[in-house]
Amino acid sequence: MAARGPAMTDVARLAGVSHQTVSRVLNGHPYVREQTRLRVEAAIAELGYRPNRAARALVTGRSQVIGVVAQNTTLYGPASLLAALEQVAAEAGFAVSVGSVRDLDHRSVSAVVERHLAHGVAGLVVIAPVESAGEALERLPKDVPLVTVDGDPGGSVPLVTVDQVAGAREATRHLLDAGHRTVWHVSGPSDWFDSAGRIQGWREALRAAGAELPQPVPADWSAASGYRCGQMLARMPEVTAIFTANDHLALGVLRALHEYGRRVPDEISVVGFDDVPEAAYFIPPLTTVRPDFAAVARASLDMLLSQIEGGAGGELRQTIAPTLVARDSVAAPPR
Repeated sequence: MAARGPAMTDVARLAGVSHQTVSRVLNGHPYVREQTRLRVEAAIAELGYRPNRAARALVTGRSQVIGVVAQNTTLYGPASLLAALEQVAAEAGFAVSVGSVRDLDHRSVSAVVERHLAHGVAGLVVIAPVESAGEALERLPKDVPLVTVDGDPGGSVPLVTVDQVAGAREATRHLLDAGHRTVWHVSGPSDWFDSAGRIQGWREALRAAGAELPQPVPADWSAASGYRCGQMLARMPEVTAIFTANDHLALGVLRALHEYGRRVPDEISVVGFDDVPEAAYFIPPLTTVRPDFAAVARASLDMLLSQIEGGAGGELRQTIAPTLVARDSVAAPPR
């Protein structure tokens, strides 16, 4: 976390008043002389002081509410993370106030964050899997307890994330270990950190095995997008193994392979990511990577509470390893 900024006592010293007077000015108390108020406001501006909202929330007894910022989406990963956060927060005695945005851009995120802070939340959890959220998070006041989930691995904001790279490596190695010479990848949107991590893990596994490295096949997260990619891959006889960036993409790929008469797993093996509840009921049941959303939620809450109770310092990065779930969509390649 950043070094300590100016405190209320610093403002009081510069303005030549008590810290109680500074507090009255900040809270709009009517019984403060105009000249004193102007002197305090000038000191606040000169020092760049921001009130410690977390401390204020604790003092006023409003610290049992955590503000969550999330994209308004039905995508399985973000929706599962939000549900898990609400559950672990309730178990810890906290209520959750969710602010949903259509787009995770600077303007939208900043507006929701300000609404949360105006209501005195003790801290913030931002589910921020896309690049556009980064600027808003980096510019938040440093005295606000904050944790991002699945955010920018290269950012300075405290982060808890699924280990996308390790999960993709394991998925790719599983296909290579079955005897496939290489693995094709249907990737997610280019502005998602999840997509970047899964591409990285896929490439690392192929390079470590000395396997050919095909170009990723770009897609979004939908089954329809997977279907279009699958139509192309189904026409390529050299393709015997496909790793998709999520299970809905895998569903679309499976449909396309079926229509083109490419049998799974006899001719082509497929592995997904997310382990959606329906994955075990695909035809064939899908081998996939299962993130531990509950563990991510617990780690996020622990990291946030550490900031609220202890201030700056503590762990700033934590990755949660996912698990490969082997089912019937992987077999040895045809001879």
